[in-house]
Amino acid sequence: MSLYSETFGQGPDLLLVHGWSMHSGVWGEFAQLLAWDFRVTAVDLPGHGYSPSIADTTLAGWAEAVLAAAPPRAHWLGWSLGAHIALQAAAVHPERVECLQTIGGTPCFVQRPDWPAAMARDVFEAFSREVERDGAAALSRFLGLQAQGGARARPLLKQVQELLQQRPATAPVALRAGLDILRTADLRPALARLECPVMALLGASDGLVPAAMGEAARRLNPALRVEVLPGAAHLPFLSHPRECAALVADFLLAHDQT
Repeated sequence: MSLYSETFGQGPDLLLVHGWSMHSGVWGEFAQLLAWDFRVTAVDLPGHGYSPSIADTTLAGWAEAVLAAAPPRAHWLGWSLGAHIALQAAAVHPERVECLQTIGGTPCFVQRPDWPAAMARDVFEAFSREVERDGAAALSRFLGLQAQGGARARPLLKQVQELLQQRPATAPVALRAGLDILRTADLRPALARLECPVMALLGASDGLVPAAMGEAARRLNPALRVEVLPGAAHLPFLSHPRECAALVADFLLAHDQT
């Protein structure tokens, strides 16, 4: 079954891939700003928003589903879990990805002995258990964590709550699948081998993906451009839409080959 997507704007193709438990409507003003320079396609991940769940709940399965909804060749931008999807797509089908950008993304979400700039494993596992016990409460806390630490945290939390409620709730099977991807995926080798232009945009106050991850990722791929946005947490495209859109557009237009 095909995933739901919306396309708007004009210019080079740009695909937006959202994060865990969200949907493509969360991009808000940021996506509209990008539409001045790009033909934007925003997709709902499997089981999120208007997209149906799919049988293959692995990272590879979700990446293939998104590739089926994507333009033949495009710039890709993935936020949080969406960064995993975009990295996987670029690794297996590099001919489909012109440039890759991530927002609040990391090749390895959970800490490992050689990867400390990530979420502590015990914290992640505690959250996963909370999702199983009381999904609604866990999601509410997760939204708070995404806004926490940044400027205007309370109005930002209200904004993302309102955006999230505009589409159906994420299917439980999709919530579990997304957490499994974040728990197990290690895309550091994929990032190291990546040949297309790549940029990581991070919030200086992000409590989920530490800004220190940027330097660790650059050691894997020295060509990686890292931008850290002061005053931003895990939702910089909502808290700082114009600044984020300008950084994204400048980078992509500089590397556009279409």
